[in-house]
Amino acid sequence: MGNKLNMDTLQLANNWLDAFNTKNINALLSLYDINAQHYSPKLKIAKPQTNGFISGHDELREWWQGAFERLPQLYYENKNIVCNNEFVFIEYLRQAPGEADLMVGEVLEIKNGKIIFSRVYHS
Repeated sequence: MGNKLNMDTLQLANNWLDAFNTKNINALLSLYDINAQHYSPKLKIAKPQTNGFISGHDELREWWQGAFERLPQLYYENKNIVCNNEFVFIEYLRQAPGEADLMVGEVLEIKNGKIIFSRVYHS
C-alpha cells in the first residue's frame, strides 16, 4: 500500500508543478486544504507583517495570483522530487525574465490527499 500512496504524492507533486507553470490558480488551490498554511522568504520580504506565513485559500489565491500577474513567464523547472506518504520535497529552478535563476526547495506536507503546509527554501 505504501507504493500506491507514494505514487499519489508523486502525482500531487507533478500536478503542483503543472498548475504553477500553467498559472492555473484553481488547479493549484485544489491541491491545498482549505486551511493550509504557506511560508516563503519572498512573502516575508514582500509582506513583512505576515512574517512569511499565510493561511487559507483566500490568502494563497491573493499571493499566487499577484505573482502570476507580476511574472507571467514565471516557470519552475523540475530538478528532483522526493516523496513519501506524508511529505513531498520538490527541488526546482525558478526562472523569471529579468530575475536571476534561483534554486528552490519546497516541502509540501500532505494529509488526507491535500497539502496542509508548504514551505519554501531558497539556495
